[in-house]
Amino acid sequence: MLKLIYYIIDMAVILYGVYFAVTGLYAFKRKKKAVIREYKPKNRFAILIAARNESKVIGSLISSLNKQNYPKDLYDIYVIPNNCTDNTVAISEYHGAKIIDCDIEISSKGQALKYAFDNILRNNDVYDAFCVFDADNVVHPNFLKRMSDTLCEGYQVAQGYRDSKNPSDSWISSCYSLFYWTQNYFFNQARMNLGWSASINGTGFMLSSKVLKSNGFNTVTMTEDIEFAAQCACNNERIAFVKDAITYDEQPTTFIQSWKQRKRWSMGTMQCLYNYCKPLMKKGIKSDIPQCLDMLLFFMAPFVQILGFILLVILIGYNMLNIELNDIWQVAYVYKWIAAVITYVVSILISCTVVILEDKKITKVYIGIFTLLIFMISWLPINIYCLFSRKYEWEPIEHDKVLDIESIT
Repeated sequence: MLKLIYYIIDMAVILYGVYFAVTGLYAFKRKKKAVIREYKPKNRFAILIAARNESKVIGSLISSLNKQNYPKDLYDIYVIPNNCTDNTVAISEYHGAKIIDCDIEISSKGQALKYAFDNILRNNDVYDAFCVFDADNVVHPNFLKRMSDTLCEGYQVAQGYRDSKNPSDSWISSCYSLFYWTQNYFFNQARMNLGWSASINGTGFMLSSKVLKSNGFNTVTMTEDIEFAAQCACNNERIAFVKDAITYDEQPTTFIQSWKQRKRWSMGTMQCLYNYCKPLMKKGIKSDIPQCLDMLLFFMAPFVQILGFILLVILIGYNMLNIELNDIWQVAYVYKWIAAVITYVVSILISCTVVILEDKKITKVYIGIFTLLIFMISWLPINIYCLFSRKYEWEPIEHDKVLDIESIT
């Protein structure tokens, strides 16, 4: 019986990996015509920036937004300061942003965004859509133009391309850059090519006023971005991936910063699975919405990694007891050093492939190429911690990388 359970878990983990490998291959599917055509600028945007003590970087973001290749009378910039003790407000106003003061207690980005959405839709119903950024971002000049094109194409929700401001600052920021480039190409682009739904990646995304009025923005987890993506899936609202609407994001540079951020991500992903497992499964099967089941599998990632670790522990135990197993992991265990080398080399090859496909410079992320496997393995203790944690409070990550958009593009 124990062997049977082992083999069932074994097969589930393997099939999970095969699923994402196969769907990822659709990133190579090329279309003869552009998915999102170009239109004349006509949509009016409200740009939202939730900020908590971001005085060092928010000026650069607003400056890049003021340099958009888009009519200035068709967008406004709003900053939502929350729990600020520095001069974020003064700097934002100096650069021309409008301020939305929250008169309620704010403990998460999701709450700040909901307050802003409700406030603007209630008092200023002139916007066709909202674009959301983090204060540490800088934005490509064509971002709003391409998001307007996306609206004209009929999409109500869209995720832009999440790039990195500081890929070469440390091995951590280098690994983050590789992680996002991989997600852009093998997850979001692949699903765009499949005709499914991309996911929202936390910043650089667009929501139409229409979809907000219909469905609202009601998120309760630590990861409001993927939670809203789950809500979109349940409502059969397809999320577009707009590769040339680029946001440059500041990545953590130390392992402690990364630990805090990824702990929030893992906790939020687990919360989303608990809250949306039944709705996603029901909608996916009953209404034949593939992105529902796709999103459900995405939420399972932390648990699958833990299951993989449990399999390894059982495998080691069985071998110590001289109990025979017959699967791929047993072969890998017998030739463990060869398997370890192969795994490491494959990780390097995948990283290099992503860098080449995304037209990036290997010299900027060479440290990450050799350490990405360590970065991904380090997610295991984070997932185990989050599995048993009952409460998590948002922990700020300081941003101080100041760059003008001209120095990046």
